[in-house]
Amino acid sequence: MQKFLLLLLRSTAYGLALAFVLLLLFPQQLRFQWPALSQSEAELQPAPVSYARAVRKAAPSVVNVYTRTTISHPRSLRARTIERQELGSGVIMSPKGYILTNHHVVYGADHIEVALQDGRLLEALLIGHDEITDLALLYVEAENLPAIPQEPQLQSQVGDVVLAIGNPLNLGQTITQGIISANGVDGLSSRGYIDFMRMDAAINAGNSGGALVNSNGTLVGINAGTFQRQNQDVQGIFFAVPYKLAYQVMEKLIQHGRVIRGHLGVNGEPVINAAGDRLTSSGQTLYGVQLTSISPHSPAAEAGLQVNDILLEIDGQPLQSTQQALNVIAETAPDTVLKLTIKRNNERLVIPALIREFR
Repeated sequence: MQKFLLLLLRSTAYGLALAFVLLLLFPQQLRFQWPALSQSEAELQPAPVSYARAVRKAAPSVVNVYTRTTISHPRSLRARTIERQELGSGVIMSPKGYILTNHHVVYGADHIEVALQDGRLLEALLIGHDEITDLALLYVEAENLPAIPQEPQLQSQVGDVVLAIGNPLNLGQTITQGIISANGVDGLSSRGYIDFMRMDAAINAGNSGGALVNSNGTLVGINAGTFQRQNQDVQGIFFAVPYKLAYQVMEKLIQHGRVIRGHLGVNGEPVINAAGDRLTSSGQTLYGVQLTSISPHSPAAEAGLQVNDILLEIDGQPLQSTQQALNVIAETAPDTVLKLTIKRNNERLVIPALIREFR
């Protein structure tokens, strides 16, 4: 047994010595190499995530907007004026020359110019603006304008990836990326940030009025701004006007030069029954909208509506939400009579109301 172990150890030592000598004499031939991937294996690798195709489709439609405003110097003893220059972005909505931007970008401007991505600098005419949605419509006279891709029936969803395209700080066109966190609403009654689309794609100074597109390069909104609250540093909450609402506003500005909204003059809260119990969850079924206030001398007051009336239907259509009711009223042409079905003291009534223009 002892002789066998000695023989085994001797053979092992000879083998190690021989391997060491071969490694010294032929290092390149003995170096280990990983086998190369076959062509079929290489083709199975996933492509890198890229939004280049979407940017190529949408970016040429986003323009830089430059404004000049002449104002009187407030602290000057002599009458003199100063010129203020502002910048923003805009979106070519039609090859006919219509460009959407933000109301606050062009408000009070004496001169507006837009710079296209192909190098053209064009003077723009302000067609109209809407302060409630912070939108303004410009017109330029030019040919071969690249209108941004649009799908009227597109339904954006919370969680969709979006790209914000604009001209922040006049640094040139920039793209930021994020996801939609709230869809916003599409009706003309929108007021304030709460009704806008919310997302976390950064909107910096100069991005306002630019395009918010999805990963296919299709327009989903017009960039509006960031949420600001005094003495609070809020990050990652940015806003855009939903595409359908922006398109509605554009059509009205083209037709009338302003947005005409119907007005009833009520405020209300959604309730789940005739007793007026408030709706607190999206899982609850809406019964109607209980009126909490009525403006004096408004169409609602003239029609005889009262506080605590529960609005059930408008022209025979049951309500799905408070916002839907406001939208129906806002989109009704002034001097139109709407039949309002209400519940008052357990009695069902139909009251006609003459809608007037919101001012």
